[in-house]
Amino acid sequence: MERRPLGSSGLDVRPIGLGCMPLSLEGRPAEDEAVRVLCGALDAGFNFLDTADVYCLDDGDLGHNERLLARALAEWAGDTARIVIATKGGLTRPDGAWVPRGAPEHLQAACEASLAALGLETIPLYQLHAPDPYVPFAESVGALARLREAGKIQHVGLSNVSVAQIEAARKIVPVVSVQNRCNPFDRDAFLDGVLLECEERGLAFIAFSPVGGHFGRVRVAEDPTLQAVAARHDATPQQVALAWLLCTSSCLIPIPGASRLASAQGSAAALDLALTDADLAELDQAFPTS
Repeated sequence: MERRPLGSSGLDVRPIGLGCMPLSLEGRPAEDEAVRVLCGALDAGFNFLDTADVYCLDDGDLGHNERLLARALAEWAGDTARIVIATKGGLTRPDGAWVPRGAPEHLQAACEASLAALGLETIPLYQLHAPDPYVPFAESVGALARLREAGKIQHVGLSNVSVAQIEAARKIVPVVSVQNRCNPFDRDAFLDGVLLECEERGLAFIAFSPVGGHFGRVRVAEDPTLQAVAARHDATPQQVALAWLLCTSSCLIPIPGASRLASAQGSAAALDLALTDADLAELDQAFPTS
């Protein structure tokens, strides 16, 4: 089975990871069903699971998604030693809003809470969820550096960041990954230099919302170019979007979300979709990256 290095971490993951957020937001499935989806995704070959402490309904529900993962891993019959968990800290959910909170003391407490929720002694990949405009970026990154030194986390990642912030963070602590939004209709990572920076620095680029996310998935499903390519391969437009992203960069790891097992299995099947040169030319023309 093909693997893709998670930056310079020494960890190898399947080229498509699973974004677990939909299992914990409004409209989420019942807990037993969510665990069934996660176990089924692991059976389908996913070995990179992305979560966050704030994948929940509000501040009273913090850690919901992480606890789901912990239960799924405890109940799954497979080899959990090969599973890589990535979580994040640096946001809060007051009344369901998404509010940056990058103060070092918050990140310290959030990491400890994530360790407890996940049932881990060390988090394989801990990511700053987003820069806090009211906290110096270096202070937030410095907190992650100290967590790494203390053995609470193995590797540091960043999310929702610019090239300048990546460069600033790398002066403070080794960074192995960057997680920004990227899909056929959200191509800023190609245009603002972030993906190129990851390629040049040996970082993994983790693409969230790779098939449009909650609000953009219909646009992907109804796009005529994605539909035309999908029809030629007996695939879905979402699978074509994932396969196209995989072809754009060897460091890119898309993490489609799923709240249903069929969705997770469909995303896993995108790895078997071999786009032709003609397909790629058609897609590149429809979704230019430069």
